[in-house]
Amino acid sequence: MSSMAKQKQEPGRGGFWLELFQFGLYKPNQGRIVRQVTFLTVALLGCLVAWEVKRSAFLSDLGAGGYLVMVALAALMAWFAYRVVNYSVFADFLIAVEAEMNKVSWPTRNELWNASLVVIFVIFSMAAFLFLFDAVWTVVFEAIGIRYSENESFFVMILRFFGWR
Repeated sequence: MSSMAKQKQEPGRGGFWLELFQFGLYKPNQGRIVRQVTFLTVALLGCLVAWEVKRSAFLSDLGAGGYLVMVALAALMAWFAYRVVNYSVFADFLIAVEAEMNKVSWPTRNELWNASLVVIFVIFSMAAFLFLFDAVWTVVFEAIGIRYSENESFFVMILRFFGWR
């Protein structure tokens, strides 16, 4: 029997809609941290969606009933988030993600600080280099007449900025 046929015959591996209405946990002791963070993220997004629906013109005429609809929608989204992280295919993926995250060699605080300083230095030096490159070519193009400015040239503005004119 092929592996695809075996996979289809495994118990508990129904479709998404069948698993959405179950109450059990799928492999409850595996991938807990990633599954909890994913649940909190999806539930928070669901609450934000419920809040935006409440604020919409669709529910503006309901008054206090709009809050009831918002709470019901938020509860529905929280249930959906709970079931999504226990959907067997997605839960297996999250378990694998946590297993891979445990294999990562995380930098120490000092290494992270040094790497961040290098990145910030490179970003600012590239910004300064590109500004100077742009300024030089702007002055050159204004000098040979390719670029025209309506008020005054870029070169004159730089001289005035530094107080040389």
